[in-house]
Amino acid sequence: MKFTIPREVLLKPLQLVTGVVERRQTLPVLANLLIKADDSGLSLTGTDLEVEMVAHCSVPVEQPGEVTIPARKLADIWRALPDGAEVSVVVDGERATIKSGRSRFTLATLPAGDFPKVESGDSDVVISLPQNHVRKLIDQVSFAMAQQDVRVFLNGMLLEVDGSTVRAVATDGHRLAMASKACETSKGADALMQAIVPRKAVVEMGRLLDEEDENLSIQFGANHLKVTKGAVTMTTKLVDGQFPDYEKVVPKDASRVLSGDRETLKQGFQRASILSNEKYRGVRLNISPESLTIQANNPEQEEAEETVPVQFSGDQLEIGFNVSYLLDVLSVVDSDGVQISVSDANSSALLESAEDDGAVYVVMPMRL
Repeated sequence: MKFTIPREVLLKPLQLVTGVVERRQTLPVLANLLIKADDSGLSLTGTDLEVEMVAHCSVPVEQPGEVTIPARKLADIWRALPDGAEVSVVVDGERATIKSGRSRFTLATLPAGDFPKVESGDSDVVISLPQNHVRKLIDQVSFAMAQQDVRVFLNGMLLEVDGSTVRAVATDGHRLAMASKACETSKGADALMQAIVPRKAVVEMGRLLDEEDENLSIQFGANHLKVTKGAVTMTTKLVDGQFPDYEKVVPKDASRVLSGDRETLKQGFQRASILSNEKYRGVRLNISPESLTIQANNPEQEEAEETVPVQFSGDQLEIGFNVSYLLDVLSVVDSDGVQISVSDANSSALLESAEDDGAVYVVMPMRL
């Protein structure tokens, strides 16, 4: 195998594909990238057996072939080469030689036949929507995914297609984030389709997408999800399990509504949180018609109190929350105003942007 390529052409695809490769491996070949060179150009593949990323580059190939090369070493070499460098890669036997200017590197390779493939199967539903919409969905909800919960279906994000709407939902059992966007469906979306995307795939999808409005294709299968952006395709296995009925969690009768400036509230919570209990992160909210008083204390008998101007429709109320959960929501809402709706001191709060951005957040109260 032999090809010559400008450094910049391969740099981003190489970094994207290497991101999937785990640092600790069960199989030596999983530390490598599968590189195929033929008449159509180059393809790079990285996998951890759960998530697979494939990137294609249109470059002239002098000698076709396929081989696996250590991912991190190749990416580090590529990153370290100077801007504008022309890089040649030659594979001879069990060695790959990378040359650029006065630099020369020789890497050990493994046979391409040893490289595993993530089985994807047929797609039941295919949807299309601008990639910046998918990026927004991920930003709006991914923070609420659980981390290493024994209920494995919480360690991921639910993607749901219903007609011409795609919805993303995440929960860790204490809070819930949900956001929706319109999409185009090209086949089979008459019935409700759900897929629980594992945490790692959600993170890699976020890295893959940018702010452009170029369309993205998402294919839903029985046990896989495939995302295609231009010349890059990510395939992931889905989490096996039944996602909780999130509709039951969203408060329907939260009649008392607090509205205020998002940034003012965020800063008030951040200052009060400094003296909250480091383990439980609880704050007490005293809400009256025109002000919100945030109180925090910790085992060292230290106390913080912040008063923030708000509008509140209802009688005076005292309620406790994990301040980190409130701050997470206020960090992803992108409007100037925010609304917090509650019915009483023992029920969950519903947080929304003052402008309708298709996202809602639910946070359970704490007993303090």
